[in-house]
Amino acid sequence: MGIASWSRYLQDATFGALYRQNLLYNTCWEDPAVDHQALKLTKDSEVVVITSAGCNALDYALGDPSHPQGESPRRVVAVDANPWQTAVIELKIAGIRSLEHTDFFALFGYGKHRDAKNIYAQKLRSQLTPASRKIWDAHIHWFIDNRRGETFYSHGLSGLVGRGVRATVHRKPRLWRAVNDLLDCRDQHEQRHIYDERVEPELFSAGLRWILNRQLMMSMLGVPAEQTIAVRDANDDGVAGFVRDSMRHVFRNLPFHENYFWTLYLRGHYTPHNCPRYLSSEGFHKLKAGRIDAVRPVTATLTQALTSDAVESPSHFILLDHMDWMGKAHPQALSEEWEAIFSRGRTSSRILWRSGGLDTDFVDNCLVGPQTNRYRVGDRLQNLHDLAEQLHPQDRVGTYACFRIADVVS
Repeated sequence: MGIASWSRYLQDATFGALYRQNLLYNTCWEDPAVDHQALKLTKDSEVVVITSAGCNALDYALGDPSHPQGESPRRVVAVDANPWQTAVIELKIAGIRSLEHTDFFALFGYGKHRDAKNIYAQKLRSQLTPASRKIWDAHIHWFIDNRRGETFYSHGLSGLVGRGVRATVHRKPRLWRAVNDLLDCRDQHEQRHIYDERVEPELFSAGLRWILNRQLMMSMLGVPAEQTIAVRDANDDGVAGFVRDSMRHVFRNLPFHENYFWTLYLRGHYTPHNCPRYLSSEGFHKLKAGRIDAVRPVTATLTQALTSDAVESPSHFILLDHMDWMGKAHPQALSEEWEAIFSRGRTSSRILWRSGGLDTDFVDNCLVGPQTNRYRVGDRLQNLHDLAEQLHPQDRVGTYACFRIADVVS
């Protein structure tokens, strides 16, 4: 095995170890408002989504935000192979069922509650599966208010990165003042000025660029080596350049005070006016009134879930970006996954996914079907390129180079 192969092996092994034994995502990093415009859910919809932190699964259960009195899907199946991610959504579901909004927002909005241990022991623990109970028995202290200013959103691998970002900002007084002005800004022209003149020049130091171009940092953000390569190849300045360009778009062109994705990692918590829908009073009470019963968490690979009784007849699949690393690292698993999607989904299922690279031909060219009658995945997909191109710039996260929307065809 050559040096390059050993390096790739070690990177994959590191990512695998981090993925299996840790909480990766303490919040979702995909914009459900964009997804809803593409999904067009109805009361007959069954949605299958990669769980991540469960925020978006709960959002889909609430239905289209542009039609608050409209239809919500019949079922949302949240699937993740990492039991830590299932533990997060199970704790949220238990909280929605058992807590008042004030206590729930303290836990998952501010990320801390002085009585977290008692609330967990008395109201939440009994509702969890044994695997999730084991995780929270050992880690419910993540939610306890402490003098160090840590919150639930300081923990998990992405939380550690977020903590590092805030520490970097705090160490630079001029940058800290500029970030606070940016968080308070309501004028688009002023927002651009603050970012261009005061934030980007201070933030993107040589040291930060070096860190962003390291695979260990990407692994902590849940980005495996294959996806890092795709991101790096899509930008002349590597991963650091891609992050810089993404931030330029989001911080300059979209209202930043409404961006609960990025502001979470700058503040370390949400606010009542800048948070995912499941945390809002309206969203919480709608879920509590019955919509939460539509959500079913499953710890499994997507293929395992689709070949079990965990799903019935999916009409929509939200695959996030996990296929980026499957394409080269696990091509057989990718083929099996698409076979399961085509086999279990409805005739015209709608599928959404994202990619760190501009080229997703590895998905279209993936071969599925029996050996005597193999065909390309792309042959079964009708791509909605115009809709994807229209929606992609609206994404408040902005860290994906490609957004794909496709309908399954016979």
